[in-house]
Amino acid sequence: MKVLAQDIKKLRELTSAGFADCKSALEESKGDLKKAEELLKEKGLVKAAKKSNRATGSGLVDTYVHLNGQIGVVLSLLCETDFVARTDEFKNLAHEIAMQIAAMDPRDSKELVKQDYIRDPSKKIEDLIKENIATLGENIVVGEFKRIELS
Repeated sequence: MKVLAQDIKKLRELTSAGFADCKSALEESKGDLKKAEELLKEKGLVKAAKKSNRATGSGLVDTYVHLNGQIGVVLSLLCETDFVARTDEFKNLAHEIAMQIAAMDPRDSKELVKQDYIRDPSKKIEDLIKENIATLGENIVVGEFKRIELS
C-alpha cells in the first residue's frame, strides 16, 4: 500500500515518532491512523524496556509552584546525557511530573509512577515517561523530589 506524505506528517504530529517509524506503522496498518498510532506506542514501550537498565548520569532539577503559592515542588529527573537533558521535551516532562507531584502528593517515586496522569487519566505517569524514553532514545528515571505545602 502506498502511504501518503500527509498521513505520515499527521502521525508524526500525534506521536513525535520518526519519519521512518511512522511510514512503517502506516504501511503495516494499511493506512489506518489509529492502528498505526497503537503500533508506534507498542514499539515505543518495547524500546523503553530495552533502555531501562542503562545508567542515568545526567538530568535536571525542575521546580513548580502552584498558582496560589501554597505548594511547591523540587524534582530531579535523570537521563543518560546532558544533550537530552537540555531538550524542550525533557524539560517539559520534568515540569509535568513536578506538577503531578504538587497535585497528587505521592509518598515516593514508586507511588508516583503508578498514579494516573492528571492531564490524561487514561495513562499512568510511567506511561508518560516511557513515551518520552521512546521519543528521546534514552533511559529516564525520576530522581529525588520534595513537595512543600504551607499548613
